[in-house]
Amino acid sequence: MGTLSKCLLPLVMLGLLAGCGQDQDQADKQSGAANNPQAQQSDADNGGEQLVTGLPDFTALVKKEAPAVVNISTVTHRDQSDDPRMQELPEMLRRFFDEFGGGPGAPGGPGGGGRGDMESLGSGFIISSDGYVLTNYHVVGEADEIVVRLQDRRELDAELVGSDPQSDLALIKVEASDLPVVDIGSSEDLNVGEWVLAIGAPFGFDSSVTAGIVSAKGRSLPSDNYVPFIQTDVAINPGNSGGPLFNLKGQVVGINSQIVSRSGGYMGLSFAIPIDLAMDVVDQLKENGEVSRGWLGVLIQEVDRDLAESFGLDKPMGALVAQVQDGSPAAKAGLRAGDVIIAFNGKDIQRSAQLPKWVGALKAGTEAEMTVVRDGDEKTLEVTVGELPDDPQQAMNQGGKGGPQGADRLGLSVRAASPAELSRVEAANGVMITGVEDGAAGRAGLRRGDVLVSLNGEDLKSPKDYRRIVEELPEKGSVPALVNRGGNARFLALKLGD
Repeated sequence: MGTLSKCLLPLVMLGLLAGCGQDQDQADKQSGAANNPQAQQSDADNGGEQLVTGLPDFTALVKKEAPAVVNISTVTHRDQSDDPRMQELPEMLRRFFDEFGGGPGAPGGPGGGGRGDMESLGSGFIISSDGYVLTNYHVVGEADEIVVRLQDRRELDAELVGSDPQSDLALIKVEASDLPVVDIGSSEDLNVGEWVLAIGAPFGFDSSVTAGIVSAKGRSLPSDNYVPFIQTDVAINPGNSGGPLFNLKGQVVGINSQIVSRSGGYMGLSFAIPIDLAMDVVDQLKENGEVSRGWLGVLIQEVDRDLAESFGLDKPMGALVAQVQDGSPAAKAGLRAGDVIIAFNGKDIQRSAQLPKWVGALKAGTEAEMTVVRDGDEKTLEVTVGELPDDPQQAMNQGGKGGPQGADRLGLSVRAASPAELSRVEAANGVMITGVEDGAAGRAGLRRGDVLVSLNGEDLKSPKDYRRIVEELPEKGSVPALVNRGGNARFLALKLGD
């Protein structure tokens, strides 16, 4: 299974690629078209013009823009005593390395070399002639020393101006003047299928150039809630991190950041941060040294086919609200668990991942409108966007009486949840699931130890509430169940009558 990799630097593998000349390609195409009636018909349907006319020549672009692309090397000082491998060594060896340096993985020590320092390589690009350089947070964010190497082989010490881990961006500065700068374009104008080119230092090979096309826009990746990534098939490898992605006009449209790989190297899936988002971050870092984002205060999930049916939607769409944080902007606007947000500020929400990006792009205090589906009806709510806190997973504060119950038509046994149990999972109300047998609940994924917060849109405050709602459920169809597991709320669709 593939994993997302931040593009830093391991071992090198070399390969050779050979290709045919463009003249021969064109001759082959003309020959093939002459002998292919379908190809001739296709040309006729398009007014006799080919939709794709040949491969681009990147030489002028590279000559003009490459001088503004830099290599970045960093050193992070590390206390050897914190290295778990040091703890495994005998006391005498630990004392030796403490006194004379080295250690596991360090120069002079077992498996490596230097005094516990960690070194890494990445890329970046100059955005102003007075020395501002843009790169990835994961390249420089934790570094103690940053060195920028220019194409003319000058090496300049850099300092961190500011960083934004949420978007994986960092702004650094070197003391210099009259530096070459890149041309900044617009990622909004980028089209799927368009040619793009990357310049960077994969595996430490300076000023390497690779090209490909835009595979998709607005991609969501795990744990990156605020970046609508540009997906490309440009070859990106460790060391390319922080380097620019150019369009054919020679404008930067993205910042190469991540790959999906089983091996740690390029496998055809590369992701870049849109330059429009990046330059907004740059402006905030220059002005304030930090980045402010909009915030609603909700926990959301994707709507699948079963949940869409249970909430009365024609098709899977929108962002399903699983939890609303007390005192948050969403709570003040009247948003509830079980609402499906289908539009935000006039933009339709097809997938839940779109909502955090659109909210995050707004400044705190901005007035916005949300369209939600509640109990099968559409409602419009007005919300004043708040500022994303340092820890957005804030606590939900705030049981009923009753003893254990036997398994029912859903296959569940429940009992009253104590205030301590509700507090531990950060739920305001609910019943504790004590057993799961064959039935709709087990098939939906409910487990023993879950707190069942609501069923079919009704809050559960006691086992009595639960039994009444179960008796009123239809014989067939899908009904939503809100479950809190370990402090995380999530809706599951229970399919009845199967």
